[in-house]
Amino acid sequence: MVVGQKELSGQVAIVTGGAKNIGRATCLDLADAGAAVCVNALTSVKEAEAVAKEIRDRQGQAMTFIGDISEPDVVNDMVDAVIAELGKINILINNASVRKVCKLEDMDIKAFREIMKADVEAPFLCARATLPKMIKAGGGTIINIGGLSGHTGVRERLHVSTAKSALTGMSAALAHEGGPYGVTSNCLVPGRILTDTGGEHPKPPGLRSGNTLTDVEGHPNHIAAMVRALCGPAGRYTTGQTIHVNGGAYTTTG
Repeated sequence: MVVGQKELSGQVAIVTGGAKNIGRATCLDLADAGAAVCVNALTSVKEAEAVAKEIRDRQGQAMTFIGDISEPDVVNDMVDAVIAELGKINILINNASVRKVCKLEDMDIKAFREIMKADVEAPFLCARATLPKMIKAGGGTIINIGGLSGHTGVRERLHVSTAKSALTGMSAALAHEGGPYGVTSNCLVPGRILTDTGGEHPKPPGLRSGNTLTDVEGHPNHIAAMVRALCGPAGRYTTGQTIHVNGGAYTTTG
């Protein structure tokens, strides 16, 4: 890296669910690091455009892609659009997610599959479509944004817990797929995060206390900072890992 050059200069990132909260913070942080960013959203069109405009106002490069990334054709269209406008793909942040509360006794297969489609199939489709582009570009980074419920379990969100748990295995497998070609893959698991509007994501029923060890409240920029680190030169030795960013609300020993 040239002295004075930003660590992600010349790289291109796709951030799914990039219009709000963790996704928005991640888009802005990656752009601040020098990456060109594709902000993906499904329904938050105005918010996605606002994020892209904010990046451009800061002299960065950004585009938006609005579409349902749980559909294979849409994912292929997104990848083609990014290549056409930005030239390549180096970074994929699978952040988009659907979280719903439903008692198991009320959870039919349609409700279960809705979460699987959004939270597992979509990251799979995006990884499958972008990995060859990263290999062609000489390497890259895939980060799946997991969930604490995938490790603790949680009442009334069996479908969400199952989906988030699946992302840890997917991330490890992608590390093996991409490793020989310089592509790293990790699962980043946020704790309870305050939204950009100041509200806190609801505590899922049955989840133990989310109090941090230092009483520091989680913000989207805490997650974005870790994403940025994993995408940069200092993150090249970290792959196949599940990384918790939660202020110590949940601790692991291995």
